Amino acid sequence: MLQVTPVRAFTDNYIWLIHSPRDQRQVVAVDPGDASPVHQALADHKLELSGILLTHHHHDHVGGVVDLLRQSSVPVFGPANETVPGDAVRVRSGQRATFETLGLEFNVLDVPGHTAGHVAYWGHGALFCGDTMFSAGCGRLFEGTAEQMLASLAQFAALPEETQVYCGHEYTQSNLRFALAVEPDNEESARYLEECSHKRARHETTLPSDIRRERNVNPFLRCHRQTVKHAAEARAGRELNPVEVFAVIREWKDGFRS
Repeated sequence: MLQVTPVRAFTDNYIWLIHSPRDQRQVVAVDPGDASPVHQALADHKLELSGILLTHHHHDHVGGVVDLLRQSSVPVFGPANETVPGDAVRVRSGQRATFETLGLEFNVLDVPGHTAGHVAYWGHGALFCGDTMFSAGCGRLFEGTAEQMLASLAQFAALPEETQVYCGHEYTQSNLRFALAVEPDNEESARYLEECSHKRARHETTLPSDIRRERNVNPFLRCHRQTVKHAAEARAGRELNPVEVFAVIREWKDGFRS
């Protein structure tokens, strides 16, 4: 199984360090929005930065790239349709981000919605999805449409159920409270919330999740389910198609206070 170390940044961001299967000391950083905690993690664990993956252009995901590259000249991969720092190799769906000497290779997925050119990286049984999907939730629609985001999430839902999901933020507890507002009888969501509450009380990360769990608890992956559809239609006061269901629950979540 891929070894991945979380590095916390800002209030609730995660920068993921992917360890090379060939040499666990060499790592690829995913979405390093702040260089300082990455430098600290590298020093504390005697690691070497050997590459960078970027999912989208928001500063809290790319802000540390230039500083990191001053210390280590390493390959950077980023979305083809967004401007990101570091002279990144621009990748899109159907291409691969390959770190040959590390034994790491990831399939690139175009997943617009949160931003117009957002990408995700899937490989070695792991998904690095940035801010497109969170455990039990999804990103806000800053640049994309409900239809785009629903299609992006459908790509994730179609991945093997054992795929480990590494998201960009620690939002799991609040997302699960909303998920239970949408589906109050979802027993797996209730159990997951209890589990996550214990972890957060110990200051532990709730991630990674996995695709099987997300299919069962994430309302944004469940817009075709009658329970989610009925909740959205009750809120909208009319019948809805799946894209409209998504749009209603995304707007609902935007104003939700747990």
